[in-house]
Amino acid sequence: MRTTVRIDDDLLPVLKERALREGISLAKAINNTLRRAIGDTGQKVQRREPYREKTYPMGVPKVPLTKALDVAAWLADEEMLKKMKMSREK
Repeated sequence: MRTTVRIDDDLLPVLKERALREGISLAKAINNTLRRAIGDTGQKVQRREPYREKTYPMGVPKVPLTKALDVAAWLADEEMLKKMKMSREK
């Protein structure tokens, strides 16, 4: 994975020197240093089962779901008409 990290000015030369001494890239030197700091031996972490959300039946839809955007637009229009009517009454 690629990301941007801010490294203190005093640490960068130390990391570069370590990478040069070990004959590896700066990225590899940073990764190795981080692994040692967190106690990671480089072994793969066992992955957990993915979280599954419980689902419940909600009955038969009262509107055709194939036209969900049309329904949303209709509801938005109805709301706008209510607001316009209320503003005229004031």
